[in-house]
Amino acid sequence: MIKKLRRKLIVACMVSLTVVLTVILGGVNIMSYQKVIADADTVLTLLGSNDGTFPKNRSGPRIPPEGDPPADGGTGNRAFFFPKELSPETPYESRFFSVLLDENNQVLQTDTGQIAAVDAETAAVYAQSVAESGQTSGFRDDYRYLMLAEGGNTRIIFLNCGRSLSAFRTTLLASVALSLLGLLAVLALLLILSHRIVRPMAESYEKQKQFITDAGHELKTPMTIIGADVDLAEMECGENQWLSDIRRQAQRLTGLTNDLIYLSRMEEEQPRLQWIEFPLSDMAEEMAQSFQALARSQEKELIPSIQPMLSCCGDEKSLRQLFSILLDNALKYSPSGGRLELRLERQGRRVQLTVSNTTSEPVEPEKLPHLFDRFYRSDQSRNSQTGGYGLGLSIARSIVLAHKGKIRAESRDGQSLSVIVTLPI
Repeated sequence: MIKKLRRKLIVACMVSLTVVLTVILGGVNIMSYQKVIADADTVLTLLGSNDGTFPKNRSGPRIPPEGDPPADGGTGNRAFFFPKELSPETPYESRFFSVLLDENNQVLQTDTGQIAAVDAETAAVYAQSVAESGQTSGFRDDYRYLMLAEGGNTRIIFLNCGRSLSAFRTTLLASVALSLLGLLAVLALLLILSHRIVRPMAESYEKQKQFITDAGHELKTPMTIIGADVDLAEMECGENQWLSDIRRQAQRLTGLTNDLIYLSRMEEEQPRLQWIEFPLSDMAEEMAQSFQALARSQEKELIPSIQPMLSCCGDEKSLRQLFSILLDNALKYSPSGGRLELRLERQGRRVQLTVSNTTSEPVEPEKLPHLFDRFYRSDQSRNSQTGGYGLGLSIARSIVLAHKGKIRAESRDGQSLSVIVTLPI
């Protein structure tokens, strides 16, 4: 239990830290990538406004809106102003080329004067591939492109973003590497410090188990003496109601003590089980046969459905107790004239045991997860006729977990209860 708690603590911390780092670094890198795209689009927009070149006049803060009087003295040639968000060095740092295509995507003109890595033939291949894609902007390799209509033709401008993208990739890889190193460092610290974190709970749990074991052994002696005294009193005075009540309650207390000790031992980190391979189908047939007479005496029907030749590797004594607990629980909480079913079948590499019984009252779904809690008893079972003290299913769960299996309770129609156990073959 303590090891599971420690593992859950480490996993919870690591998952939380991973989510936080992913959100922070993911947000930073996404913003960085968007900045690269925004800067490239600003340059491409400026180039597109000047037929694929930078404007000569860069004295103003903006491009004058449509309808403003031309700044060239009325000649009709529009003057361009350099945007203030771009550095004045941008025209000297940018590497770009443009291609003019006709309506049939045939190359009319290429301008590769501002780039050395691309010739006219390569520029034409880039432009035609972009034209065929139908997208007006995007990336081709490390080039950000913008498609613009120019008269009846199409101009595609490509801007080399290799330096910005390389810096972005370097930052991304560095952030991922540093995050992994940080996660490994935190994992190492958690492995060291988690012992101290769970130590108080571990000590409390060990004291609880020790108390249960010690109290159980201390109670065995007085229970034995009480039972012997009751026998002697009956020999002297004969049987009577009071002596019968004493014997019954002493036996009940002895059973409760033995179950608590057994449950404490089953929840140890490494319970002492004798693992052997044995025929599970034969055990199921034997247990079903032993409960048939008891079911008939209570006017109930027990229907076994057992797949033959199934074997299992585990502790035979514990698994026999598992069958007994589930069948006894089904008998106790089924009404007179009710129907019980014991089903054993193979599913892949696992064997599934299902014990079902009809109920006298509707099964509330919210109570199903609590059936395996210690001392938990649903409302319809809080009476002296059923006996027991709410430890049976807790012991069953401990046996199943010790065999690396799973156990759950379900009610498909609300009028029956099924306890389903899966065990590895």
